[in-house]
Amino acid sequence: MSSLKLYYSLMSQPSRALYLFFKVAEIPFDGKVIDLFKAQHCTEEFQAINPLQKIPVIDHDGFILTESVAILRYICRTYNVADHWYPRDSVKQALVDEYLEWQHSNTRADCAFYCLYKVFWPMFSGKQANDTRIAQLERRMNQTLDSIESFWLQDNLFLCGNEISIADIIGICEIEYTRIAGFDAFAGRPKLYKWKTRIASYLNPYYDETNEVIETIAAKYIKKYGVLKCNF
Repeated sequence: MSSLKLYYSLMSQPSRALYLFFKVAEIPFDGKVIDLFKAQHCTEEFQAINPLQKIPVIDHDGFILTESVAILRYICRTYNVADHWYPRDSVKQALVDEYLEWQHSNTRADCAFYCLYKVFWPMFSGKQANDTRIAQLERRMNQTLDSIESFWLQDNLFLCGNEISIADIIGICEIEYTRIAGFDAFAGRPKLYKWKTRIASYLNPYYDETNEVIETIAAKYIKKYGVLKCNF
């Protein structure tokens, strides 16, 4: 029987995406939680698994693979998962790939940079975040969220069509993360809000589980340490 290990932290957006997918797609895995706040990703033990010191990582019978998008594609090709997650049809697959390529420098970058600068940068720098810079990052993030509202969801129930795919899981994990910064990404964006509710309905109970963990862990460690010891 094959063995699949997932090294992850639910404080990491890409990690949450993999965790959610593995759960809802019923992929059996051995979860190895990496405590980012204790810098466990920087230990010699973890560097032996991933010298880049980043999560998520999988170990599939000795095959080590990093990067969440690459892992999702690999799992969809290797395991017997429903076709809608990563369609075999060339056109449908290309549409999923289109979003996955776009999101790296848009949804991922904009939501993460906003949260890191507004919430976490003051903690590990001891300096106050600049309001002008926060406004610039928020404006850029809003442009990306508006693009999702007006382009990616213009005629679709989900990002790449009318069936949920791995693109939706990647996307929602990045957007939900902005709640840590007290930002409501769904206000004034009805399509985005309805999309979120559809995803939550499809992924629950795991969707609520991961979001609860975000809030609980963030509050616990921010109060305890005051300083962030890692990046996300």
